[in-house]
Amino acid sequence: MAFGIKREELQEWKQRVKSGEIAFLTHYWVDEHFPEMRTVTKVGCANLDKLAKWGEQHGLEARFIHRRSEYPHFDLFGDRQERILRAENRLEQLRRFQ
Repeated sequence: MAFGIKREELQEWKQRVKSGEIAFLTHYWVDEHFPEMRTVTKVGCANLDKLAKWGEQHGLEARFIHRRSEYPHFDLFGDRQERILRAENRLEQLRRFQ
């Protein structure tokens, strides 16, 4: 379950993903499979080759791309989430959801 974001933020992320941009969306998150995690960052792009290449740059394998919707994305959480957000200069998202 996702919370802590505005509808406009979600719509903007979806539009960016559909347009082939690498788009970031961080939000609070509750999942029984990962009870210790409180946030997740979805990094999406409709261009799967572009998304896979982006993931490679950060040590992510293309097989971890969630492809079950029209918004393909990687889910980032934990140390990897923080490391990648810092590397991508997405510091506002780190501050907001710390």
